Amino acid sequence: MSTASPVLITRDGAVGILTIDRPETLNALDLPTLEALEAALITLEADDGVHVIVVTGAGERAFIAGGDIADLESRRGLAHYLQFGEVIHRVFRRFETCDKPTIGAINGWALGGGSELALCLDIRYAVDTARFGLPEITLGLFPGAGGSQRLMRQVAPSMAKELMFTGRRIEAAEAKAIGLVNRVLPAALLMPETLKLAQEIAAKSPLVLKLLKRTLLHGRDMPEAAALAYEQAMISLVLDSDDAHEGCRAFLEKRRAEFKGR
Repeated sequence: MSTASPVLITRDGAVGILTIDRPETLNALDLPTLEALEAALITLEADDGVHVIVVTGAGERAFIAGGDIADLESRRGLAHYLQFGEVIHRVFRRFETCDKPTIGAINGWALGGGSELALCLDIRYAVDTARFGLPEITLGLFPGAGGSQRLMRQVAPSMAKELMFTGRRIEAAEAKAIGLVNRVLPAALLMPETLKLAQEIAAKSPLVLKLLKRTLLHGRDMPEAAALAYEQAMISLVLDSDDAHEGCRAFLEKRRAEFKGR
């Protein structure tokens, strides 16, 4: 029996890359894969040399084709809630709240849990053959790994409802049109362009990126007046950082800033 992890970690400079490596199941999510995904994310979060995290799938067909249906069918409500449901919500929320910018390189089908994980990532690039969808309704279910809530907050509510009520799959071009992905690319350009973006972001101050992400995440769910006050407090922290002063000096001296993350 193989003991290889279903999630691979690689590095490209200051960019960490997580690859879900179960191509024989189209990278379907089961409990061991979710736990390996969480462990890999924790590793990259703790690595000060990693400033940006890219998430992708192995193979050419799927990013994540969904959950492991046989595993889901084997559980009843309480067992699901206490086992799979609790884990997948915890892991996906960890991606959503990660202090480091995250980018999805959606290299194929992103169905069910695949779309739900993509919704947790900050930026999404997709191959032109990718397919997105929340088809749980066709199985007598509904999106239960955060998709029912996150999709409503990221695309027009009427479109989110149509996709969830019908289980319809959409092509990458439509996903871009409704704001679900940032860019659609040919397969040969997906990872090069994703890494180019990741390196551009990784060159920025990791401290400022961290505080900006927290401002965006927490401010989103506040009333506007509270969110603005929160922003004011966070930018005051930024202005007290060495990186902010380095950035201003570099601008005045007409040179590239060298951020240290402090």
